Amino acid sequence: MNRPGSLWTRRVCNNMKKRNWLLLIVVLGIAAGAAYFTRSQWMSGTAATAQAPQRPRTVSVEIAKAERRSVPVDVDAIGQVTPISSVALKSRLETTILSVHFEDGAKVNDGDLLFTLDARAIDAQIEQAEGVLAKDQAQLEGAQRDLKRYSELVGKGATTQVNVDNAKTQSDILIGTIKADQAALDNLRVQKSYTTIRAPFAGRISAANVKVGNFVRPADLQPLAVINQMAPVYVTFAIPQRVLVDVREAMAKGDSRVIATIPGRQTSDDGKVAMIENTVDATTGMVTVRGVMNNSSERLWPGTIVQTKLIIRSEDAIVVPTVAVQRSQDSNFVFVVKDGAARKTSVKVDRTFQGISVISEGLSGDETVVVDGQLLLTDGTRVEPRAKKAGA
Repeated sequence: MNRPGSLWTRRVCNNMKKRNWLLLIVVLGIAAGAAYFTRSQWMSGTAATAQAPQRPRTVSVEIAKAERRSVPVDVDAIGQVTPISSVALKSRLETTILSVHFEDGAKVNDGDLLFTLDARAIDAQIEQAEGVLAKDQAQLEGAQRDLKRYSELVGKGATTQVNVDNAKTQSDILIGTIKADQAALDNLRVQKSYTTIRAPFAGRISAANVKVGNFVRPADLQPLAVINQMAPVYVTFAIPQRVLVDVREAMAKGDSRVIATIPGRQTSDDGKVAMIENTVDATTGMVTVRGVMNNSSERLWPGTIVQTKLIIRSEDAIVVPTVAVQRSQDSNFVFVVKDGAARKTSVKVDRTFQGISVISEGLSGDETVVVDGQLLLTDGTRVEPRAKKAGA
């Protein structure tokens, strides 16, 4: 037997189920309608987009002009500064140092007094030689008087011819002795001149290896000091043999130039080719060249390694900035701007010089080329020029 409460409960549950099902059906209908409307709008938008013409892509680039101008033909090399004259000062006597007249590393002039050596022993020898010379000169005067007297007596028959001949022989002997005495005296005076050591040319002197009181001798291996000529100086470097003929022709015309730059410095020194070695190194195919530099500022120090540039001649050529040249597997190329589009143009690069490339084939000299932004370009890409970057 069913209770009235239970029947009422079952009715309430059935009514709630019906309402839930109706609500679910309404929600699904609304969702389906929204999806259909969204799909229709998307498809109509896509069709409109497909029908509308697409605008071509434009790339902003930096440009520069290809131009024809005079460009030097040069050869780069690594060189070394060497002094034109260098002398190691040594003593020619066995004696002691009395004084040193310069500061270590100082600049000296031709004829400056550098060292004074002890000359007392030589001074004594000079006085002895002068005494011997004076004695022999007195004996010569006596022999010449005897010769004159015997010559007068033999005419009167008061003496024999033998005495005249003996007097003449003695006189001749003494003349020879005096010449020997004078030569010995001159030699001692030359020896004394070695007691003062002077600079043979202008330059820079090294630190003194000896001080006052040191004993020196000719057999010493270490020099007293070394002087290097500083202006002018040599810059020695090697060039390939393929440019040897051109360098010799440039030397004959007086057109050769040598530019030496110390690594890390912006300033350079100019000079000219002074000498080409008379043989080519068979193992390397290089020939040694020596340039002479004025070096009035003493910027080039002997022994310094420098970057050298040998300018052989200048010739007209078409040039573009080196950054404009791109490289592919086949060849080098540049993007030439024409009618607002970038056109890929193959070129042949002959050489580079101070940030520019010499083009031997591919350009005529009046084109506009792209120097920045090439990575975004293909053949025919529309471009527009932009201002150069700061510091470019």
